[in-house]
Amino acid sequence: MSPAGPAYTPGMASLRPADRLLDAATRLFTLHGIRAVGIDQVIAAAGVAKSSLYQAFGSKEALVVAYLERQDAADRAAYRAAVTGVRGGVERVLTSFDLAISGAARRSYRGCLYLNAATEFPEADHPVAEAVEAHRAWVRARWSEALGAPDPELVARIQVLYDGGIAGVKCARSTAPIVLARAMAAELLAAHTPENASR
Repeated sequence: MSPAGPAYTPGMASLRPADRLLDAATRLFTLHGIRAVGIDQVIAAAGVAKSSLYQAFGSKEALVVAYLERQDAADRAAYRAAVTGVRGGVERVLTSFDLAISGAARRSYRGCLYLNAATEFPEADHPVAEAVEAHRAWVRARWSEALGAPDPELVARIQVLYDGGIAGVKCARSTAPIVLARAMAAELLAAHTPENASR
């Protein structure tokens, strides 16, 4: 068995080929990066015919976009669940940092999958880059909403702290950088939104 988990087991037969491909792609892309994983590796790990990939997605590029969109949907759902009952805008923003902290070890300190994908696909008009930006725009919109549409520069500064903290997690193989980034974000938010700081 590889570090990514079993390539294929009989129990997987109940999953649609598209789901098996997405599951395999998620394991392999997370462990090794996107460009380093050949499409034949994904097909073998999923235990499907090569034709299944093209019938379900059409190309590796489309599979990558589907992988990012699936994770985006999961992250949105996790954030919505985490902020349920959280009233203060500052606390809602800091919830993003808390989720990153709790997820760091679970993801074996591999950093942010969106930033990793953006590094591998730097062209702004590439479908993968567009999927990454769609997620990041949603995050910024939630922060702006939580803070009552603040100065866009404040949200941009929070984004820099968040990105830096997550990138640091990957290099340090520790949650210390994102924990520090959270503390810095809390200080920044307290200074700019004092009415929310004690909620």
